[in-house]
Amino acid sequence: MATITGNIIVYGFLLLLFIVTFFPFWHIFILSLNDASDPTYGQFMLWPSDFSLASYKTVLSDAEILNSIVVTVGRTVIGVPLTLACVSMLAYALSKRELVGWRGINLFFVFTMYFSGGLIPTYMVVRSLNLIDSFWVFIFPGIMSIFWMILVRTFMEGLPKEMEEAAQIEGANDIQIFLKIIIPVCTPVLATITLFSAIGHWNAWYDSYIYTYNPDLKTLSAVLVKILNQFQTNDMLSASEQLANEQRKMPVSSESIRMAVTMVATLPIILMYPLLQKYFLKGMLIGAVKG
Repeated sequence: MATITGNIIVYGFLLLLFIVTFFPFWHIFILSLNDASDPTYGQFMLWPSDFSLASYKTVLSDAEILNSIVVTVGRTVIGVPLTLACVSMLAYALSKRELVGWRGINLFFVFTMYFSGGLIPTYMVVRSLNLIDSFWVFIFPGIMSIFWMILVRTFMEGLPKEMEEAAQIEGANDIQIFLKIIIPVCTPVLATITLFSAIGHWNAWYDSYIYTYNPDLKTLSAVLVKILNQFQTNDMLSASEQLANEQRKMPVSSESIRMAVTMVATLPIILMYPLLQKYFLKGMLIGAVKG
């Protein structure tokens, strides 16, 4: 009886937690699919009372938003593989304790996790590299994560040494061992890093705000932040209102535009998680506790 009562309490709490966290997302999603001219628009609803895709048509026909989607997709498609390559190669090298200066090199990298130069020195370095107002400012400054490297290195240190020894006996060199043996076995932890990196690139807006002035280099999240901030300050005609005014023939409003932009910025990365879910927990646990 006590077990049943305990299960009811646990599952009840989890259900309540799910409702509290999921409902705001669902509310935004429903508003983005509802006709803005509907008198009940904005009220509590579990499904659209007057289904309409007008807001999405308006958002996806705007040149600034379309360009920001291209920039965001581009930085994600380019940045994630480069990060995986750099992180995995460094992790493989540092997983070899016989490496000359192994302890000092590890301390050098770990030191950067606790101390940083700050925003102004970082900006000066980025400017000295001529990356200001460049697409590559989204890629190179954040191409390496020491925390991710430690996860991958710890995973590699837990792999059986016999695999590499057998490959060496067959005449394989270090590059062949890394590409054909180590990388396939490290799929769980690398999938975890892929998810982290993709989320980071897709949701990034601050680097776009700090390092770029060209509107053609703004990311989708940066455009979303601009729309939401302009709505909150009310100091100018917001971007969402401009879009709504440009589409007077469509049943849209500044509120429905904001909801649609939010969903466009959120849904792709949410849909990516189920594809990597089976690797996520396994990669995190093994990378954290081995070694």
